[in-house]
Amino acid sequence: MSTALTIILTLLRIGGSLGLFLYGMRVMSDGIQKTAGERLQSILNIMTGNRVVAVFTGFLITVLVQSSSASTVMIVSFVHAGLLTLAQSVGMILGANIGTTVTGWIVAILGFRFSVSAAALPAIAIGALFIFTKKFKKTSQGEALLGFGLLFLGLGFLRESVPDIQQHPEILEFLSRFTDAGLASDLLFIVVGGLLTIVVQSSSAAMAITLTMAFAGWIDYRTAAAIILGENIGTTVTAFLASLTASVDARRASRAHTLFNVVGVLWIIPLFGPALRLVDGLLPGSIVTGSTMILLPARLALFHTLFNIVNTAVFLPFLRPFVRFVERLVPETGPRVTGRYTMKYVSSVIQDTPELYLIAVREELSRMAEIITEMFAGFVQLLTDDKLDIEAAVEEQHRKEDYTDQMQQELSEFLARTSMESISAAAAAEIGAMLRVTDELESIADACYNLTVLVHRYRTKNMKFSTKETEKLLEYSELVHGFLRFIHDHLDRRLGEAELEQATVTEKRVNSQRDKLKKNARKRMQKNPKEVKSELVYIDMVSQIERIGDYALATARALRSMRVSNSKKRLPRKPPE
Repeated sequence: MSTALTIILTLLRIGGSLGLFLYGMRVMSDGIQKTAGERLQSILNIMTGNRVVAVFTGFLITVLVQSSSASTVMIVSFVHAGLLTLAQSVGMILGANIGTTVTGWIVAILGFRFSVSAAALPAIAIGALFIFTKKFKKTSQGEALLGFGLLFLGLGFLRESVPDIQQHPEILEFLSRFTDAGLASDLLFIVVGGLLTIVVQSSSAAMAITLTMAFAGWIDYRTAAAIILGENIGTTVTAFLASLTASVDARRASRAHTLFNVVGVLWIIPLFGPALRLVDGLLPGSIVTGSTMILLPARLALFHTLFNIVNTAVFLPFLRPFVRFVERLVPETGPRVTGRYTMKYVSSVIQDTPELYLIAVREELSRMAEIITEMFAGFVQLLTDDKLDIEAAVEEQHRKEDYTDQMQQELSEFLARTSMESISAAAAAEIGAMLRVTDELESIADACYNLTVLVHRYRTKNMKFSTKETEKLLEYSELVHGFLRFIHDHLDRRLGEAELEQATVTEKRVNSQRDKLKKNARKRMQKNPKEVKSELVYIDMVSQIERIGDYALATARALRSMRVSNSKKRLPRKPPE
């Protein structure tokens, strides 16, 4: 077999092994997310101004998602959606850098100490049993086990695909030209590590490749450690690219991530030698060739962990000044009001987390509910204040109604795409409820705009309602307005059975008052036929307000079917009695 063909086949085997490793990581991560379900979403609920809690939260999310690139992109997305402050996101990013070191320990401890078949094949067997046997109802756990097995199977193939360096002295001689140049070599391999992470789009995969190459003897201890430093910088590129079209705070979070990792690498370069000797002292012993080189991957994993922990400890006391510096580095560009809605969602290049992104959707639904509540309040204000500019009010209400139309389209398309992903049954049911809520909220916006148009007709045609009629209409409006506030305040939590019953009672009251108001309006028409036009407008207003009550009840029923959300806590509000 020719040398060229041998090289091509070796590269293909390495590429296939890496592909299996990445696919296993994705399947395992998806399975973990589905298994964790609401517990994953509740992580955001413990977010406070406490910087230590923020670091721990970022660490935990990254451990569960098994990708610092994915978790950092997710954090940037949450900042973009307004779910996290910049300070909270920076703390989480610090924790994410520590969380990504866990993969290195898994690979170092299990990937080179045990045979592939001893760990991978039993996990695949049990995982497949859970997935294909309906009796167990453990599909998500099965995916996690199957992914775990595929990950280590890919790692085993990767280890076997890398040729023995002892059989290729010419390559060893070639590599030595780049590893014996002192500081220049360190800088070179830091760049190599960054490029490697950018190419494979996963710091965990890049770490596995680095440990495998070191285990096989292709690179020495110092070179591998330098590559690991570069991987810490390379992992920031994904979030950086994802934030380019995002909000100012999202761009700031991405820049903070980049600065944190770059500055960390810069300060450790002068201390590189002592840092490696410190790791040697913590894990003493000689690194020998052959199958007993397990100590080398363990030292590299320890170096990676210590670097990120120390880097976090150095930055943590200066978190607020650091945030202020980033705010000056990425200044406000000024508000850009285009009237066009865009779903505030940032997608990861390597791995999305659809179940967690449902939190961002709920936040958008809350914004939508806030808009329609404002629209209804605007209608009530027009009824009570004749001095308001009716033309400007109609234009403003039309702008908001058009905006909610855009929100409905964008959110529905996003939810539809998310439903095509591999998600849990609970998440699929929640998506169905969210689609219904989106539709009902948009219908309420339409009704609010119709009410404003009716007020416009009432004003321009010089129609008059009596003081008593206006008061009755305002009382009716306040009942429905309270219902809308109730819906808005419960968009981030599941309605209990008692709350749904209260909502049902409120809607019945809305219907009852509608009947009374319409009946009185018809009586007034019979007594004074000259006021038929104004009474018909009055009846139309009552009908539109009643429709809003119907839509609000339908929204409450959809919320009842949604699982508990943990994005933001508010004090519960009851529907008006």
